Amino acid sequence: MADEAVFLLLHSEMVAGLYRAAEQGEGENGRCTTKLESMGFRVGQGLIERFTKDTARFKDELDIMKFICKDFWTTVFKKQIDNLRTNHQGIYVLQDNKFRLLTQMSAGKQYLEHAPKYLAFTCGLIRGGLSNLGIKSIVTAEVSSMPACK
Repeated sequence: MADEAVFLLLHSEMVAGLYRAAEQGEGENGRCTTKLESMGFRVGQGLIERFTKDTARFKDELDIMKFICKDFWTTVFKKQIDNLRTNHQGIYVLQDNKFRLLTQMSAGKQYLEHAPKYLAFTCGLIRGGLSNLGIKSIVTAEVSSMPACK
């Protein structure tokens, strides 16, 4: 449980530090999001490499997405994805109704505009993992009500 608290604090400080630097004129907000996503990408690549070293080869994209939703997400966020949907044409929607990195924020609408800052690292995490498994992807995040995200 201590490792979870450390991860949550580290993530929160990464986001706050990058945006604080941007406010002091060292960058712009768009670059902060890109930087967070890039950090997540590299971490995702490393984690997938470590998690899949003893697993059998995946049959198709759907098997890879199931692995991401069950094993990868459980290891990183201590719970499985709540819902996985696909249109069977390469678009997958992962939904987490109680996303750990957003639960510390208020459930009200006043922090809804700040939610994307806290999702950039996770988008990179997923994109990096998929990249290492041979899938080129575009990963976006959407928050319509806190602490749920898609």
